[in-house]
Amino acid sequence: MITRKMMGIPSMGWPLSFDEMERMARQMNWLTGGILGKPGTSMFSAKVFPAVNISEDKGNYYVRTELPGIWADDINLEITGRNLAISGERKIPSEGENARYHRKEREAGKFSRVISLPGDVEINSVEAKLTNGLLTITIAKAEAARPKQISVK
Repeated sequence: MITRKMMGIPSMGWPLSFDEMERMARQMNWLTGGILGKPGTSMFSAKVFPAVNISEDKGNYYVRTELPGIWADDINLEITGRNLAISGERKIPSEGENARYHRKEREAGKFSRVISLPGDVEINSVEAKLTNGLLTITIAKAEAARPKQISVK
């Protein structure tokens, strides 16, 4: 448990719980939001969108990313060397000028992410499929990056 003493905050004998830290962060976000952005939005948001998993087998790299509410037509993919760029736009319909938000975590707008792949790839052998908000990109490894069995004589 993180305590006030560990954080350099004068102690009154009470430990500082994560719930208390989250409450303080929400209050700071609310207070500074009016100056630095929209009230009630987080200025310290450390979100990276879209979140990505990269895995591999002997012949391919697999990039999986969650893109909920985004259509295939709104996604752009580009591969250059070992870099895969994923970009697009999330469109969220307006709820009207009179809507009053109590919490707003879903953001609309453009996004872009460049992912460095662990090895050389065949740029002409890339497939992408979007199913239920999950984008799966299969990229064939370059022949030089594929493992080869070497027999010992």
